[in-house]
Amino acid sequence: MGKTVVQINYRFGMTLEECSATFKPLAEPIAAVEGLLWKVWLMDAEHREGGGIYLFDSPESAQAYLTGPIITGLGQNPQFSDLSVKVSGIDSDLSMITRGPIDRVSV
Repeated sequence: MGKTVVQINYRFGMTLEECSATFKPLAEPIAAVEGLLWKVWLMDAEHREGGGIYLFDSPESAQAYLTGPIITGLGQNPQFSDLSVKVSGIDSDLSMITRGPIDRVSV
């Protein structure tokens, strides 16, 4: 199996600024996760919803992240609720046509 996309969504019980401040110290540790190629952060201040779209190099790397301390901590934090996770494979041919950044990784 190849690259794997993970989508995580949640609701936050604080302001957008407080939510961003909560995650700022985690950005570098997330960037250092083995097998993570990139992450796009999602934030909707009006509905107090956030999340991320992640690209991992393998399903195993994605699963290790999902069972690791960052996501476990998110699920245990009372300021975050309605946590949902989706894991998907990628159609590389179609993604390349629509300029999906699946082969462009910046380090």
